[in-house]
Amino acid sequence: MKKIVIHDATIVTMDAERSIRHADILIEGSWISKIGKLKPNDYKNAIRIHASGLVATPGFVQTHVHLCQTLFRNLADDLELLDWLKLKIWPFEAAHTPASIRTSARLALAELIRGGTTTILDMGTVHHHDYIFEQIEISGIRAFSGKAMMDDCPGGPKGLEESRAWSIGESLRLKRDWHNSAGGRIQFAFAPRFVLSCSEPLLCDVRDLSRDENLLVHTHASENRGELQAVIQRCQASNVEYFHRIQLANERLCLAHCIWLNDREMEIIRDTKTKVMHCPSSNLKLGSGIAKVPELLAMGIPVSLGADGAPCNNNLDMLQEMKLAALIQKPRLGPKSLTAETVFEMATINGAKTLRIDDQIGSIEVGKKADIILMNLDNIHTTPAESIYSQIVYSAHSSDVKTVIVDGKVIMKDREIKTFDVSSITNETKQELKKLLRRM
Repeated sequence: MKKIVIHDATIVTMDAERSIRHADILIEGSWISKIGKLKPNDYKNAIRIHASGLVATPGFVQTHVHLCQTLFRNLADDLELLDWLKLKIWPFEAAHTPASIRTSARLALAELIRGGTTTILDMGTVHHHDYIFEQIEISGIRAFSGKAMMDDCPGGPKGLEESRAWSIGESLRLKRDWHNSAGGRIQFAFAPRFVLSCSEPLLCDVRDLSRDENLLVHTHASENRGELQAVIQRCQASNVEYFHRIQLANERLCLAHCIWLNDREMEIIRDTKTKVMHCPSSNLKLGSGIAKVPELLAMGIPVSLGADGAPCNNNLDMLQEMKLAALIQKPRLGPKSLTAETVFEMATINGAKTLRIDDQIGSIEVGKKADIILMNLDNIHTTPAESIYSQIVYSAHSSDVKTVIVDGKVIMKDREIKTFDVSSITNETKQELKKLLRRM
């Protein structure tokens, strides 16, 4: 069995006691087997990573991303949500080919790894989703992913049109081909895009299949006031009330954004154990609003974080999401409304709870998966510090992430990604974008 020893690290465990320890970590296979002072035999035949002066934390868990959109970075600025989708994002997605979507995913995954993200919940576009799974597998990252489902989307381009039967059938094929692949590192999740793109029969099919197969459902809700009004007009209910009415609101439902919630919807989310994913940079850039994150957390809802798609933020940097998540609440509710430690919980253990794998990831503990990052916080921009959580949330940069381990495998060491060649990605991206724009 392959062994790795992380020697002499400062460990931010995110265990129940939120302990911070100075110790060694022994990884055997995919799992953390010891934390503490190791014995000489533990080092035998082990790869040793010297971590003196480095901080070991759980890998970041981003619970809402769109790998397929990274090719469109910086091409959809200064628009509100529905115009952003109809004028830019949907036409771009409709022009994707296997080659362009593969490049988009590679670009995104390289950025995510370099920023310390080890697990994602991803929503693709309607077609070519095998190529996203392919790149996820190569990258070494842990992922839940599924094709976007859009069987009833007025105003959408022809290239994204699909029938209910095809949408369900293709999703089930992807589930059959990819779910629990790469040793369980890759999981399938149903991804109906949002209420305004899906028929009620399709959503009911997803409800039944997710229940029968015990799979997550990943969608958007209450992101924008115009979207909310359109949902109310279409369904005679707001997003969460509608999901509750059709019995889709449950512990498997993962809702991105949730900015414009009423009190009743917040109670439904709590009572049904529905999950909320907060995307602060996207919400700010699109002018969508500020989610009531402190209020949701106070109700016992484990809100997590995600960067959303690169065209609406314009990167996939979890450290940026953490800092913005903390800052934007303070003008609303005061400087103590969301602490650095709470935000770090959102980026780690809460993300694991959203994905229902907090028994496996989200903290550094014996018996959990070895999804660990090493950060150098001994820098000009992070020094001095009284709180390690403040260092990470308020001061650190993504470039401070030095090493990334997922499932017991080193996928980045000293800023060098080991799982695929990234040297050609920028040129490849430019070429594929030119081709995509010509196709449009």
